Amino acid sequence: MFEALSEKLSGVFDRLRQRGALSETDIGEALREVRVALLDADVALPVVRDFIAKARDRALGSEVLSSVTPGQQIVKIVHDVMIEELGGEGAVPLNLNAAPPVPILMVGLQGSGKTTTAGKIALRLKDRLRRRILLASLDTQRPAAQLQLAQLADSAGVPSLPIVAGQTPVQIARRALDTGRREGFDVVILDTAGRLSINQELMDEVRAVRAETNPAETLLVVDAMTGQDAVNTAKAFNDALQITGVVLTRMDGDARGGAALSMRAVTGAPIKLVGVGEKQDALEDFHPERVAGRILGMGDIVGLVEKASETIDQQEAERLAERMMRGKFDLEDYAAQLKQIGKMGSFSSIVGMLPGLGKFKDELDGANLDKTMFRRHAAIISSMTPKERRSPAIIKASRKKRIAAGSGTSVQDVNKLLKQFDDMATMMKKMSRLGQKGLMRHGLSAILPRQAQQSHRGRPF
Repeated sequence: MFEALSEKLSGVFDRLRQRGALSETDIGEALREVRVALLDADVALPVVRDFIAKARDRALGSEVLSSVTPGQQIVKIVHDVMIEELGGEGAVPLNLNAAPPVPILMVGLQGSGKTTTAGKIALRLKDRLRRRILLASLDTQRPAAQLQLAQLADSAGVPSLPIVAGQTPVQIARRALDTGRREGFDVVILDTAGRLSINQELMDEVRAVRAETNPAETLLVVDAMTGQDAVNTAKAFNDALQITGVVLTRMDGDARGGAALSMRAVTGAPIKLVGVGEKQDALEDFHPERVAGRILGMGDIVGLVEKASETIDQQEAERLAERMMRGKFDLEDYAAQLKQIGKMGSFSSIVGMLPGLGKFKDELDGANLDKTMFRRHAAIISSMTPKERRSPAIIKASRKKRIAAGSGTSVQDVNKLLKQFDDMATMMKKMSRLGQKGLMRHGLSAILPRQAQQSHRGRPF
């Protein structure tokens, strides 16, 4: 997400950094380009106006015009304003400070991912906070909606409220809280009905449930892919219900990102969580400063480290690192490394979290460095004998044909894997010879192949 916006803003800031000094005209032109980029990304017009006004006031200050690095100062100003628009520093956690069972009310339009998100939140609270969660579907309109939530509850390992035919949403909500009190649940998540569009009947129903349950959180779930429509939806729900938080779904999609930048300003409520995939654990805290960093090409190293710590086997990672630094790296190690990387998600999503690499994302995507390639390589390696994995040099023509047939790939695919492994092994040997001090002194150029040194010379690696 944010790729188109990030690319446009990177172009603006790259041009600013190349100039030794900036005039008011330069700043005005740059901010006009920022304004167009934000509007193209579907950011709401009032939000864009406020954003540009804040950035202009700070950018025209003497500390920028007389700065040694005015281009960098402008980037910092836009970064700071973007963090403010997204909600300020730090993630805002779910509010569970109420007498149990704490009611959490899920609202939103049909198709926004509301029911799926209810299941994700249940799993998150159960696993991370060790809370006892009860899921309850209040959707009496959509066929099989209550059954869907029951299935999600089962998948998350939490109970769901038994279905009683003929009850109204308010009656179901009342029964859910009564069950929660009697059976000692910590949190009751109430999944309300959605509609294809906002109407009075929907709002009246949700208002009645809210009045009956007095929820600690009223979470609006909106699809980030719907752009400006998501902003309009948020405003309508907030006017009717005074929502306490927003959950943006499909944040991993190819969307322009304007909904995220507009949501806080339009509703006054923080974005608390974001859905980043279809799996039930694909739900993350929303960190404004990290999102701003990724949009402006500064990366999200903290987020990358957190993702790695949650998914990677620490002992296995240390074993691989030790073998790499000793220059002993075979195809069994490579397969183990692919498995570790695969747990973290797509390669392109990882690249987006690395400072300075966002602008090369298209090149890396073109190189097909993604899960499909990882899976193919894993299949090829699994078709080798243990001796072949430990000594790839013995793999000649007849062995290549056998491996290709066994893995459902071609001899060319096997050759590509072996070539890539040779390049990686060469890099590992160079790292081993240089040691930590040598790497610090010579940098990445000391271990890159010669062609890569030339093509990346001067780039921020």
